Amino acid sequence: MLEVFELKCSIQKYYWGKKGMESEVSRLSLAGGHIDSVDEQQTYAELWMGTLDKGMAKVKANGQDLKCWLDVNLEALGDASRAKFGNNLPFLLKVLSINSALSIQVHPDKECAAKLHKKFPELYQDSNHKPEIAIALSDFEALCGFRPYTEIKIFLEGTSEIPEFKVIIGSDLIDQFKKNNSDDQTLIKHIFYKLMTTDKDIIKQSIIYHKNKLKELEIAQKEIYLEKLFCQLDCWYPGDVGCFCIYFLNYIKLSPGQAIYLDANVPHAYINGDCIECMACSDNVIRAGLTTKFIDVKTLCETMNYNGAPAESKLFYGVRENVCTTLFKPPVLDFAVAYIEIPPNTTYDITVRHVASIVLVFHGECTVNGPSSHFIFSKGKVIFIPANVPVKIIAGSEIVCIYQAFANV
Repeated sequence: MLEVFELKCSIQKYYWGKKGMESEVSRLSLAGGHIDSVDEQQTYAELWMGTLDKGMAKVKANGQDLKCWLDVNLEALGDASRAKFGNNLPFLLKVLSINSALSIQVHPDKECAAKLHKKFPELYQDSNHKPEIAIALSDFEALCGFRPYTEIKIFLEGTSEIPEFKVIIGSDLIDQFKKNNSDDQTLIKHIFYKLMTTDKDIIKQSIIYHKNKLKELEIAQKEIYLEKLFCQLDCWYPGDVGCFCIYFLNYIKLSPGQAIYLDANVPHAYINGDCIECMACSDNVIRAGLTTKFIDVKTLCETMNYNGAPAESKLFYGVRENVCTTLFKPPVLDFAVAYIEIPPNTTYDITVRHVASIVLVFHGECTVNGPSSHFIFSKGKVIFIPANVPVKIIAGSEIVCIYQAFANV
């Protein structure tokens, strides 16, 4: 029988990450032996645990790429996973530490991803879709999905707070939308496209006007919804059209342990905080704002889901699998995530999965016993468990918290 083994994983140092030891990514990476030191001036944005080429995990014992190990140990993936996804892991597990907002974006579905990859392979580097789940590790902020249309109408009316929309979008479209009593996705699509394609100088000037208006209202001691968020986004991305997107998309605040699931074509942007993220094994992103990277407004607006729904509808709840395990099981086959919490000085048999899994020890120290192996693992350690391999965990003197990702088949 195959054995469990430790992985050494990759770090991404994107500009929006948290710096130095303020980053959960750097703290986990240092504690787990993925990096040797932390530079307090460096950003540490993402810890990648999987087989995507630009962030390949390695077998810690010998430095071999995990994908190469899997190529000669295919049974480790499990029959069900191989039947559906072939001879590779279908998921990528991450930790994110976010200091400034990520881009407003969507992930294409499989059909769209294949077309984009064929037409623009340098921009869309694979043909896979990228649904994902984010589970908060700290207080976490995000934009996710369109607001209920009734809320958007209130903002567009905005004669006292947001008159700039009449300049950007035009009175005709706004009046049509206000008078329409149904959830007309065609109208909101036209309005959003008009916002995203308005001349940049007009957007910049409108942002200045809007900020000045917000300051006037603040001086008058009027508390304005989203004022701080608008000003913060403009501070991070001056004059960016994405600042106005907060009046169209749900602003969500998660507490540790809460989650959101992002299916294909759902507009979103992570703003601040730390999270576990798991996704299909892909790096396809269609961006349109709050970014210095390539933006593709036309493709984003053509593919985006314009359904309006309340913020609370975007929360994704785990289900209790057993006394120690909460299972986050999204409606895709590529991945699921189990959160395992083991009390101090307790022995726990991890549920045997018939597919391969990757495990991150988030907190605590434990003994991990495989079929014939014995390891002491602590915070930041990452473990690969082959399919059908039983694993026993013995918690030390404090609670042990673990995240486990695996194919949802």
